Amino acid sequence: MLSFLFLAVLWASCMTAPLPQYSFSPAVGNGGGTAFSTENENGPITGIRLWETSSSYITGLQLRYGFGWGQMVGRELNSVQELILNEGESFIQVSGKYQTYIYQLIFVTSSGRSLIVGQPTTLSFNFYPSHPGQKLVILSGTLQHCRAPFDCCSLGCPPGSRQQHQPDPD
Repeated sequence: MLSFLFLAVLWASCMTAPLPQYSFSPAVGNGGGTAFSTENENGPITGIRLWETSSSYITGLQLRYGFGWGQMVGRELNSVQELILNEGESFIQVSGKYQTYIYQLIFVTSSGRSLIVGQPTTLSFNFYPSHPGQKLVILSGTLQHCRAPFDCCSLGCPPGSRQQHQPDPD
């Protein structure tokens, strides 16, 4: 009886513990192609690399975890643009332009720095955490087989370190 009471109290305390809050953005783009998802390989995200075709759409991305780069998603075309995060900094907002493909990506950090890659054309999207203290931890979407443009993108933001500010949803 005592063990049952102990388990009941333990279960009740677990049920009253606050659950982590997550933000998952809706997908943008047409959603066709092969699915991809970045993975946390060696700690938190500490940087990003982006590739685009000349004056057109995003073709590749690569996230940095800790001190090493994760798996490349898409294709390396033209020159790469990258942003390495400072100590304690995180990505807190992803915006861009899309239609059939992702034409522009803008990554904003907790200290107000940003990386803007691609062309400011077509429809806009703006992903940001819905709860304070969250940061970007995963990117997912789909790639077309032949030309490897991104045609769908979404992100997830579970609880993380404190943010210096909450991004403006406008």
